[in-house]
Amino acid sequence: QLSCLLKMVTLHGIPEDLDSYPKDLLLFLSPSDYAATGSCSQFFINVGRANVDVLPREAPERQQLLLGALACLRIPGTQITEENGRILGWLLCDLGGEYIRSSGGSLLKDLSQCGAFLPDQEEAIRDVISSGNTTFGPPAAWSAFTLSELSGLIPVLDHSILQQIPK
Repeated sequence: QLSCLLKMVTLHGIPEDLDSYPKDLLLFLSPSDYAATGSCSQFFINVGRANVDVLPREAPERQQLLLGALACLRIPGTQITEENGRILGWLLCDLGGEYIRSSGGSLLKDLSQCGAFLPDQEEAIRDVISSGNTTFGPPAAWSAFTLSELSGLIPVLDHSILQQIPK
């Protein structure tokens, strides 16, 4: 339905008020099409706020959006800053384990919003947390506030991490 609606909306070109339409429409629009109405980073900020469940994780469009966002933000390697993480929004949930490791703890809070992870992502999250080199510090220094900030990551934590967290 969204794809069909987008075709109707863009029948005579990209409308200038495209940002006022539901963000979910942008999932089916290419960043280059959007370029006439705004910057690519604004496009990906809006995409990052769209409903992640509209596109299944395996959908090629979802992978294309992630690759387009990384190119738009000119991310040369696998290290994502906290600011770029916020721009990516839910697209962070599709980053591979190498991005999570390279970015250290800067993505943990945003990743906790993802809900589900692939095995390599889970392993990378555990590696980052176990290192203790995050803004949250080592698990032995965590508080109830820390756990609430990272609540979405709790299912990923293994026994060795959980036993370090103070009661």
